[in-house]
Amino acid sequence: MAKAKKETPLMQQYNSIKAKYPGALLLFRVGDFYETFGEDAIKAAGILGIVLTKRGNGTESETALAGFPHHSLDTYLPKLVRAGQRVAICDQLEDPKQTKTIVKRGVTELVTPGVSYSDTIVNQKSNNYLASLFIDKNTIGISFVDISTGEFLVAQGNLSYIDKLLQGFKPTEVIMSRRQHKEFVEHFGNSYYTYLLDEWPYAGDYAEESLLKHFEVNSLKGFGIDRMPVGVIAAGVALHYLNETEHRNLQHISHISRIEEDRYMWLDRFTIRNLELIGSTNENAITLVDVLDETASPMGARLLKRWLVMPLKDKKSIEERLNVVDYFCQHNSLCHELVDEIKQVGDLERLISKIGLQKANPREITQLKRGLYAIENLKAKTLIPESDALAMLSAQMDTCVIIRDKIEHTLQQDPPVALNKGNVIADGVDAELDKLRKVAFGGKGYLLEIQRREAEATGIPSLKIAFNNVFGYYLEVTNTHKDKVPEGWIRKQTLVNAERYITEELKEYEEQILGAEEKIQAIETRIYSELLFEIAAFIKPIQKNAQLVAKLDVLLNFACIAKKNYYVKPEISTSKILDIKGGRHPVIEKNLPVGEDYITNDTYLDPDTQQIIIITGPNMAGKSALLRQTGLIVLMAQIGCFVPAKEARVGLVDKIFTRVGASDNLSSGESTFMVEMNETASIMNNLSDRSLILLDEIGRGTSTYDGISIAWAIAEFLHSHPGTRAKTLFATHYHELNELSTSMPRIKNFNVTVKEVNNKVIFLRKLVPGGSEHSFGIHVAKLAGMPPKLIQRASEILKRLEQERTGGEKIKDSMRKIQKQAYQLQMFAIDDPILEKIRDMLNNLDVNTLTPVEALMKLDEIQRVLKN
Repeated sequence: MAKAKKETPLMQQYNSIKAKYPGALLLFRVGDFYETFGEDAIKAAGILGIVLTKRGNGTESETALAGFPHHSLDTYLPKLVRAGQRVAICDQLEDPKQTKTIVKRGVTELVTPGVSYSDTIVNQKSNNYLASLFIDKNTIGISFVDISTGEFLVAQGNLSYIDKLLQGFKPTEVIMSRRQHKEFVEHFGNSYYTYLLDEWPYAGDYAEESLLKHFEVNSLKGFGIDRMPVGVIAAGVALHYLNETEHRNLQHISHISRIEEDRYMWLDRFTIRNLELIGSTNENAITLVDVLDETASPMGARLLKRWLVMPLKDKKSIEERLNVVDYFCQHNSLCHELVDEIKQVGDLERLISKIGLQKANPREITQLKRGLYAIENLKAKTLIPESDALAMLSAQMDTCVIIRDKIEHTLQQDPPVALNKGNVIADGVDAELDKLRKVAFGGKGYLLEIQRREAEATGIPSLKIAFNNVFGYYLEVTNTHKDKVPEGWIRKQTLVNAERYITEELKEYEEQILGAEEKIQAIETRIYSELLFEIAAFIKPIQKNAQLVAKLDVLLNFACIAKKNYYVKPEISTSKILDIKGGRHPVIEKNLPVGEDYITNDTYLDPDTQQIIIITGPNMAGKSALLRQTGLIVLMAQIGCFVPAKEARVGLVDKIFTRVGASDNLSSGESTFMVEMNETASIMNNLSDRSLILLDEIGRGTSTYDGISIAWAIAEFLHSHPGTRAKTLFATHYHELNELSTSMPRIKNFNVTVKEVNNKVIFLRKLVPGGSEHSFGIHVAKLAGMPPKLIQRASEILKRLEQERTGGEKIKDSMRKIQKQAYQLQMFAIDDPILEKIRDMLNNLDVNTLTPVEALMKLDEIQRVLKN
């Protein structure tokens, strides 16, 4: 019978805690270190690059071991979380000095990718959303909660709406029930970090009761989510999950909001990706947010990202933003003053969340005080009668003077980061604390007095008092004077040149000091906890301030960007006309070589006269850039930003659809063409009268005739749709589509111009009326560095094709002839052993050294091979 493994009390404690958190990597506090054991140790060592050792080496209880100092937690924890680990932090719950048995330990926090608030883990300029998802037949409920800011949002809808939200909010973790995981992957892919829960939190009224209990209300009507039963389940489970991860101080999650679908422009996930608003699949690509974000606070940066994926549809709201931006553009000095104040506010949103979580340190509380002073200044400077929107924003700000003054009075001006470092609470706050400080830190004079008195009494002039951690305060006597030491002194240490002694008086004083230091820490901890509790009562007004400052920051940022990049104020109307004069691509123009100007273009779309523009022209001429810039200008206008154009009249757009660029979805087994058709089908099935559609090279993923047929049918469908005249830009290399304009009055042909000089192509990048007959693809191939032989052959094929087409032959027949010609040229490519032998004989000849006689002999040899 095998001997059972013998466990130490420490490992018994570890294993019992580990069993409660089976999916997490457990950081187990032992003294001054966080230790990991077994499989956790192997994982941690690999991720962190720390040494992997063994405990009980060679024994039956041998265990892998890896650890790091506790003060390095902020360095190592982010690495573990970013590697996709769920990390349970197990701390010592009592002072080891106060117990004779094993120290009591417990998990104080479970950190996951979606449940993180530490500055070292979360990105300052991005939200860190945890998404909770619940599928109920054809309706999906979803909630997004950011524990680091207190934001809590809920929505429900069909598959495409939830897909769009996931793409826009980019959660770092998605939770769902175990049985719905397969369905989730089928709909949304496997690129999200997911965590699966048991079924029971989704059953009955548990989720709704969790929300009612948390917000201390009797009904969810006040939040406007009472008619979203599936969304409510998702939100309730999100709260449940936060509690399960040991986050129970959630008072900063003080409100839950419905994502109002009707208020925002529809941007599906393809459009968010294709327009490269906040991310790109291309390495090192510059996105729209990179160009537009010069915000002064992390709060502003996060709000800007939200605005970019959720443009407004309401004319009044858009114009309110544009008017504030316009006011700032005209008052430059005010702009700079407000930006300076916002920089002083800091990340108020995440700071107040830390107070709710009871995790804020003294230095962060001091920053809160500075932020509230800055808000007082912002309130005064934005009280502007000539701008209603700014005056309203100013009126809503709350300076929270009571708590600001409380912080000012309670804390030292420049406290340490850690509470246990001491000297956090100001003098004059607590009489006992002041008295103890005099004992603990005012004793230098008393020690000097003992030193002087004893030196005189003993006649030892070099006598000195010092302190060490081994035996506290001591008197040091050099060997020269050791015969003068009184009998009452107790020798503690002998050095080479001196001896060290203690006295009863010194021991009493030391006990008094050490006792005072412990009492000081206890009093400071109590006062600091009381202060945090008092600040927590102001969470809601401070969160409101944070939202107002973030909005102000983004609008100021828009003004600064507009001045810097020469943007103009767009005119927003309820018409359906889009008229852009001198439009530019906001991202491309920032990346042009120095001294090169962006070639501007006009775009006019009108459902009654010019609903669809077919854009032809060579590759690389700028067709795709023109499509994207039109979409970006409309989007920028409807988030309240000035636009890169000379003039822009934007009739409100409710949906932007794009089919731009090709990308295989190989992981789902979909080809380029399948992806293209999926995206196009999504557009055709969701059209509206105010939609803007941007189609680029539809049908290029299949054969030429299939491609032309599909592109032609799409253009006809959009033109002839009975109830919807969606504004469309259609870039194509199928010049046959130019024929559509002859039979369909609202389709117009345009082309992006080029100039051919000495058989070279110059791209003029200017959009002009009329169709184009050439694609200049071979010229582009030449620019890309294709071999000259290949380019020459392509030119021959093109010439022959053009001749055949003018003769009325089909492209397919022409290609057969060209392929036959190529077949004849490549005669030795035939799978024939005799011809292969002849090919090898010829390949082995060195023509440069061959004499005429040798050549005749070789020819005779080849003839004999053929005869045999």
